[in-house]
Amino acid sequence: MKTTGAKAILQSLLHEDVELLFGYPGGAIMPLYDALHDAKSLRHILVRHEQGAAHAAEGYARASGKVGVCVVTSGPGATNVVTGLANAMLDSIPLVCITGQVFSEFLGTDAFQEADIIGITLPVTKWNYQITSAAEIPAVMAKAFYIAQAGRPGPVLIDITKDAQLGELNFVYQRYQPKQLLPYQHALDAQQLMSAATLINQSKKPYLLIGHGVLIAKAEHELLQFAEKTRIPVACTLLGLSAFPTDHPLYVGMLGMHGNYGANLLTNEADLLIAIGMRFDDRVTGHLGSYAKQAKVIHIDIDAAEINKNVHAEVALLTDAKVALQTLLEHVQPQQHEHWLNEFKTCYKKEYKEIVAHAVSPTKGAVTMAEVIHQLSQKTDGQGILVTDVGQHQMVAARYYQFKRYNSHITSGGLGTMGFALPAAIGATLAAMDREVIAIIGDGGFQMNIQELGVVAQENLPVKIIILNNGYLGMVRQWQELFFEERYSFTELKNPDFVKVAEGYAIPAQRVTERSDLSHALDDLLTADGPYLLEVVVKQQENVFPMIPAGAGVGDIRLS
Repeated sequence: MKTTGAKAILQSLLHEDVELLFGYPGGAIMPLYDALHDAKSLRHILVRHEQGAAHAAEGYARASGKVGVCVVTSGPGATNVVTGLANAMLDSIPLVCITGQVFSEFLGTDAFQEADIIGITLPVTKWNYQITSAAEIPAVMAKAFYIAQAGRPGPVLIDITKDAQLGELNFVYQRYQPKQLLPYQHALDAQQLMSAATLINQSKKPYLLIGHGVLIAKAEHELLQFAEKTRIPVACTLLGLSAFPTDHPLYVGMLGMHGNYGANLLTNEADLLIAIGMRFDDRVTGHLGSYAKQAKVIHIDIDAAEINKNVHAEVALLTDAKVALQTLLEHVQPQQHEHWLNEFKTCYKKEYKEIVAHAVSPTKGAVTMAEVIHQLSQKTDGQGILVTDVGQHQMVAARYYQFKRYNSHITSGGLGTMGFALPAAIGATLAAMDREVIAIIGDGGFQMNIQELGVVAQENLPVKIIILNNGYLGMVRQWQELFFEERYSFTELKNPDFVKVAEGYAIPAQRVTERSDLSHALDDLLTADGPYLLEVVVKQQENVFPMIPAGAGVGDIRLS
């Protein structure tokens, strides 16, 4: 079938079952946008900034399990998506980003809106490629979608010159078939498998560390079966949250710098760590020199590059988390570990008395972030999808929302990208219209992509937005207080009237300053038919504890 390159791109998307794309038009991508005008089977969401397109595609991918797609023009349009690509790379999110490029004859001439986006994005993509001929489009698009999803997911960028979009080709599409199997596609190493089972069966203080890979593999059911059979305590990384129900008796909390007291402290008491789909990030391990030196490690990961990168593994299973858990289930023996589990309960009682009780149920003073999240969790019964930005509110939301439904927590983990939540919540809402999507955002991060309120308004999306406004860049201010002698250097914010900003977009909004108004305001938010913004003015100089100071080990976790 004879067609143009622009139409071939759209046909390729349809062959990959794409229904939705996020983008922003411009000169070098205009032929594709012209073809989109008549493409009734594809829904396009016009963002207000290209970074918003990347984050919205990430939110869509995280909530749907599909590949997120964004489309932008050359030059500044392409460079504006780089942060989103870096974010997706670190958090293993499958994206295909299509960028327009100047005519091939002008490549390398510093033409108007030309940028070497292939060179720029090489470190933050799984693969990138520049198309200069229309005939290349079907095969390159097929490879792009395969690579984005294969193994450890991630972003792919396809740069397409304007003449390739305008040129003609005979369109034939075939899904990409790799010439050889990837390492994780081979059969599990039987010796390693049995070694893992033996270690688990013999361990007295085993500990399950759960990362994002369990959610990517859709292995939540297998994890639950495995944990309940072995009675091993379960902790989640920030990105692993909602892979295991937080109200389950085997759940012992969140790992990491602002995670739970026992979940971190007792890492250095375990005799066996079973790490599944997590990469031993520095925010989880703290100082590596003092991290779990007494424990043997079983590391299950689909990416060979993660094995022994930070922590030595006694046994490594290079495979998908679902496959590993299904296979191990047949070889592990039922256990109890009641004494070991009680150690976590003892730690939590201490944490609850010293931190949690006062945070979620204060009797005086300003509203706290924790009580907002605690009430939200109760009112939604832990069933909502929380999309959080980056900062103190992110840690509080992760700590105090009770995730009772799988795949319910979307945040920026590895890159820590402020401005992520609003566009990501747009993408998540479009992927899960049957669920309540709530964006939890700080006053600083909200202003980084505040313009995406225009998308919420134009599409009338039922995104619920809660701004926890403390008038500071809260996490940086906390560090300045604790580690820089209270030298508050450029962290105080003069904010706009967020309610009036929302009303300017015809989005209903209200501000809460008093504790007595909070419950009713949350009800208004949750019962609104369409979008709604709730600004809660919270305690200004509130700190998030527990905390592992930078450079310290997990055993140095502080309660105050």
